[in-house]
Amino acid sequence: MNVGDVFAWKRTFTEDEIRLFGKVSGDEGIHHIQTDEHGRLMAQGLFTATLPAKIGGDLNFVAREMTFNFLRPVYENDTIECQVTITDLREVREIMNASSSWRCLNQRGKEVMRGHATGIIRR
Repeated sequence: MNVGDVFAWKRTFTEDEIRLFGKVSGDEGIHHIQTDEHGRLMAQGLFTATLPAKIGGDLNFVAREMTFNFLRPVYENDTIECQVTITDLREVREIMNASSSWRCLNQRGKEVMRGHATGIIRR
């Protein structure tokens, strides 16, 4: 892994998953359990935040700090692609201190979330 490397993953959010995440997380605000005027159910922000978390898990990244900027809502049937970029790596004994930034785009190319994280990667 090197500074500048980009890792990507995408998923489509379903109504059943949004409802299940609400039950598991307790985030069952009205906008997550009732559809809007267009018949869409809004995904929880922290459900959307599982995209960079999934990539971090693939890299064995242990987060110390994560910052999320939620820019647009994500609705059922939206397909979101997350791209995580490694911005800093520093070896310290048995670990790598790591930093990353990410942006998530919906199927229309609109940015729905961005953020950054710092943490470690164990060897």
